[in-house]
Amino acid sequence: MTPLTKSSLVSLRDLSIVRDGNTTLHIDSLDLYRGEHVAILGPNGAGKSTLISTITRDIQPAWREGEPSMLLLGRERWELLEARALFGIVSNDLQERCERRVRVRDTVLSGFFGSIGIRRHHQVTEAMRARAVELEEILGIAHLSTRTMNTLSTGEGRRVLIARALAPSPEAIILDEPCDGLDPHARHHFIEAIRRIAQAGQSLLMVTHHIADIVPEIDRVIMMRDGGILADGTKSETLTEQRLSELFNIDAHTSERGGFTHLW
Repeated sequence: MTPLTKSSLVSLRDLSIVRDGNTTLHIDSLDLYRGEHVAILGPNGAGKSTLISTITRDIQPAWREGEPSMLLLGRERWELLEARALFGIVSNDLQERCERRVRVRDTVLSGFFGSIGIRRHHQVTEAMRARAVELEEILGIAHLSTRTMNTLSTGEGRRVLIARALAPSPEAIILDEPCDGLDPHARHHFIEAIRRIAQAGQSLLMVTHHIADIVPEIDRVIMMRDGGILADGTKSETLTEQRLSELFNIDAHTSERGGFTHLW
């Protein structure tokens, strides 16, 4: 797909986030496209989470005159819930909120309603139930469907959250530090699940400070530091020892195996 045929999902222009009089994020220009797989890489405090919170409308950019600072699918104005429905979120914070006595199946179904679990006023259709069953099979959690979230391991719970995020067929899945807290066994199965989703065509936006989390299906890497973009390009352009040394302020050395890049 060439740049001329890409359809923009998110467009940011001269966007700033200001907190207590300090600019914590400034983006001159950034476009994220429908169907692509992107990693946002940087150290803690680089502005990664602030950027994601801005895209999902949890944080509002500073107002300015002229051209809109953010467009979603080419539109400036969205209802908040409508805009948030464009993105499925998987994060540690969400997992902590989901660790309740709520059945796995109900947690997956709640992705259709933006809730945690099913409420009395929610109308669950047969098509929704079929979608939940399909996703549980794909992610290898069908045997957990009647268990409650508080009885699952961290890795099992993380895969349930992927199913929940995928349920309403969002434009993109946002994975915020997805492998934090996972042991090697759980991480292996989680990474495999992410790869299957990417290979099926689901757009991914991964936020991480570990380059080993960047699956082979991701080719574009946006490097962030000090609240701005340091570099934006393919993995071959960005995951170099020189670039990584600059990004993390270390003497970086890399190796590659099976499409994964490792830092040491």
